[in-house]
Order: sequence, then C-alpha cells, then structure tokens
Amino acid sequence: MLRRGKGIELKSAGEIEAMRAAGLVVARALAEVTAHAKPGVSTGELDEIAEQVIRDAGAVPSFKGYHGFPASICASLNEKVVHGIPSRSEVLADGDLLSVDCGAILDGWHGDSAVTVPVGSVAAADQGLSEATKAAMWAGIEQVRAGNRLTDISHAVETAARSAAKADGATYGIIAEYGGHGIGTQMHMEPFLPNLGKPGRGPKLRVGMAIAVEPMLTLGSADTEELDDEWTVVTVDGSRAAHWEHTVAITEDGPWVLTDPDSAR
Repeated sequence: MLRRGKGIELKSAGEIEAMRAAGLVVARALAEVTAHAKPGVSTGELDEIAEQVIRDAGAVPSFKGYHGFPASICASLNEKVVHGIPSRSEVLADGDLLSVDCGAILDGWHGDSAVTVPVGSVAAADQGLSEATKAAMWAGIEQVRAGNRLTDISHAVETAARSAAKADGATYGIIAEYGGHGIGTQMHMEPFLPNLGKPGRGPKLRVGMAIAVEPMLTLGSADTEELDDEWTVVTVDGSRAAHWEHTVAITEDGPWVLTDPDSAR
C-alpha cells in the first residue's frame, strides 16, 4: 500500500519491485546509448535509440513532453551540465564528454538514471572528472539507509568530490542548484537532495523511500546559467561537466540501486 510520511512517498515491497522493472528499462536504454555514442553519431540519433528501447519494453519515456521537453533523453555535451536537448545537428566528435540522463515510466512507476560517456579518446582530466562524479554518486548511495538523515547523503557526495579533487590535483565545482530528488509515482518528488552540505539534517530516511542520487561536477567554477532554449544548463566559465545518477530504494537490508542491473536486493 502506498502511504505518505511527512510529504515523502513510501512504497511497499511490491511497489519497489515495480520500480525495479522501470529502472531496468532505463538501464537498458542507457547501455544502448553508451554503445552507440561514437564520433560521427548525433545526439538526436541517440535519443531515437533510447526511445525505441523504452517503448519496446512497453514503457513510456519520462522526459518526452515533461513541461514541454521535446526528447526522451537529456544529452549534455562538454560544457552543458544538464537538460541538453538532443539534435540531429549536434554530432559527436572524438574527445567529447557526453552526459546522458534518461527516465522511463512502466506501469505507473518511474526510473531515472544518468551516465557520462567519453566519446572516443578523451583528455585525462575529463576522464578524471567523470570518475570523480561517479565515485561521489556511489558514496552518496552508501548513505541511503533507514535511520540516516537526508543530508548524510549530501555530505557523503561532497566529501567524496572534494577528496577526489585533492587526489587528482584538480578543481571540481559541485553544482548546488541542481541535485537529487524523491521518485516513485512521479519523476520529481519530495525531498530535494542537495549535493553538498552538513550531515544530520533533513528528514529521517525510512524503508520504502526511493531517492535519485545525482551529483554534477565541473572542471572549474560551479556557476551555471540557462540558455535561451529555457532548458540547457551550461557552466558559466565554459568548463566541462559530468553527471551521474541512480534511482535508489531504501530496504530493510540497505540501499537497492534500482537502475543498476548488477545491484541485488
């Protein structure tokens, strides 16, 4: 039975299983996009590939038509942080860094995940940025446990990002305006999950909650601006950005990464 606790949706074990099915559809779509993200391929073609995978599974793209968004994936290239609109005229080149965000609805339940894909041979700094962002995501996921507070996740993401920057001898900007979110019968639900902050704050995490953990890091300033298309968010200083995301459910046994095929309950 679906209940609500302090404005945050709680799911039964069966409903979490249904979300897992949606999450696996997203995982398959992103796997296909990753496999096809090569020099000479357009982001518009990648969008078509993702939509076909989603619809073949009997699901519906979460993003297409969402507040007027025109595509099934967000394709954010290089200095684009999030919400990039795919286009047949935007063709990938060797050395590009592409972040792809994808969502699917299956039987009324949402899955949401993002990956950053190196196109061809990328600079070591760009690869390091992506790996640091992914590591920060996994550090956050480890804190998606009953009894923790929401910002325990935020603090883990921030700590991992700053540790990676020190280890890499790099400057990684942590995007504050955009972050994770609750997910379930809708794609974006309470609570908003910041990607930095002090621990021990916010609502207490409970079994049955599901949260999308999604850090975004840059190779420079964390300042961003939205383009005239009213969707695409870019770094103000033109530095490259990376974005990783998984949908995570809180179970009695800890976090279950619903959009990761290798994650066991």
